[in-house]
Amino acid sequence: MKVTVVGAGAVGASCAEYIAIKDFAAEVVLVDIKEGFAEGKAMDLMQTASLNGFDTKITGTTGDYSKTAGSDVAVITSGIPRKPGMTREELIGINAGIVKTVATSLIEHSPNVIIIVVSNPMDTMTYLTHQALGLPKNRIIGMGGALDSARFKYRLAEAVDCPISDVDGMVIGGHSDTGMIPLTRLATRNSVPVSQFISDDRMSEVLEATKVGGATLTKLLGTSAWYAPGAAVSGMVQAIGCDLKKMFPCSALLEGEYGLNDISIGVPCIIGKNGIESIVEIDLNDAEKAKLEESAAAVRKTNGLLNA
Repeated sequence: MKVTVVGAGAVGASCAEYIAIKDFAAEVVLVDIKEGFAEGKAMDLMQTASLNGFDTKITGTTGDYSKTAGSDVAVITSGIPRKPGMTREELIGINAGIVKTVATSLIEHSPNVIIIVVSNPMDTMTYLTHQALGLPKNRIIGMGGALDSARFKYRLAEAVDCPISDVDGMVIGGHSDTGMIPLTRLATRNSVPVSQFISDDRMSEVLEATKVGGATLTKLLGTSAWYAPGAAVSGMVQAIGCDLKKMFPCSALLEGEYGLNDISIGVPCIIGKNGIESIVEIDLNDAEKAKLEESAAAVRKTNGLLNA
């Protein structure tokens, strides 16, 4: 399996590192526009191979997409990251042009590639990629929900005071501070509703902390997070490469599912060798449906800026 990661910054390098450490891919290619940057990151990572026990080959290139030819999966992380006080939506002007150019370059050399979009605003960048390439909907996936759900589970385990492997939870909706919907009603600890372990007030705190998870880290770090996004991407790439049929909440192009059309937004999907194998429609209550409609309206508003 060959994987391309476009953007060799903190997020892209973390993606490459976690994919390599899992040792399921034959090759990872890092691409960046900064001269020598991807090559340097690749060399540094390769020098960890004997220490971390992986055989995945990591190479880097400065903008030469011919070296990405034959990629099975490509990850787009390129674009400017968030700074403290910025919303994901504020990045659209610059990142839209970058993502469209990158996506077109990728498909030119790897016509059968499955694309995972990480660049923000992620749902809109995923939708833009669909518009630019016209690929089957299963082959373009937005990463956000997988990351948001990991942050939700972190906050759940913190609140319950239990190992994180005990809890399960899912976030759907837009990948934004106001758009994401942690499904607190369905969160469990070893199949037991989390609501049996914590109060409604504490659960509300978990919900709010999850929604501002990215902004919290951006304020602390001075830029966007990278470890958890990289881990989320690596999990999705592994599900494709190993045909795991694993469920991830991720941004998918909807054509009637959840009553929504012509929009990419976070919903649970089965991920396997074909990318999105299926979209899972879970039974939402009226309040959750209303929140998803609100989130979709916000995503559509951001999408409208693509042609502004």
